[in-house]
Amino acid sequence: MDRPFYPEKILQIIPVLLPYLSVTFEILFGTIVTGLILGFLLAKGRLSKKRWQQKLSGFIINAFRCTPSIVMLFVIFYGLPNLFWAVFKVDINNWSKGFYVITSLGLLFSASAAEVMRSSYLAIPAGQREAALTSGLTESQAFIRIILPQAFVVSLPNLGNSAIVLLKEGSLAFTIGLIDVMGKGNLNISINFGAYAIETYIALAIIYWTLTILFEQLFKGLERHYSKGRLSISK
Repeated sequence: MDRPFYPEKILQIIPVLLPYLSVTFEILFGTIVTGLILGFLLAKGRLSKKRWQQKLSGFIINAFRCTPSIVMLFVIFYGLPNLFWAVFKVDINNWSKGFYVITSLGLLFSASAAEVMRSSYLAIPAGQREAALTSGLTESQAFIRIILPQAFVVSLPNLGNSAIVLLKEGSLAFTIGLIDVMGKGNLNISINFGAYAIETYIALAIIYWTLTILFEQLFKGLERHYSKGRLSISK
């Protein structure tokens, strides 16, 4: 039997879902931090002069990039507790589900973050590093003061796109029982025995559309702000 469609329900459902955005943002922030740290290490390996580090980092990046998000989430959620018990005799089955979501998505994000960092680093002329070293700066000082700020600006568009993808992929968290904004929507549908399902999903779509637009504007604003110095120098 077809259920009637009630457009007015969409506006009633949105306020019910919004409080659970805090969980969505916690997952997003944790994933970005985890992915950037691991991505930096992978990018460093790819740029290393040691061939084995290049090969190992390249293999890990390709493996992560070829793994679907849902597969990685299930592998981490079901496999990590077994690994911890087998190796460390530690039971982590009662750990927060957010930990598993952040770990799995963080691993996937690290692959794209590593490639963004590597390409951004290579986009900076090598002469700037050499000039910094000849002026008396150490290797790390040259990287932090000269290379990193410019590479950050170059990487912003790609990092912004990756953050938007992460925001949407975080909706998979409900598949392991984490109640974020998507999980709350599905929970409401179940409680109402399938009633107002299409209205709920439209409400979720509106929320994700709005967040995506806000994220796009945020990263565009950051890019404009941090590009001022580069534009003035190029002129």
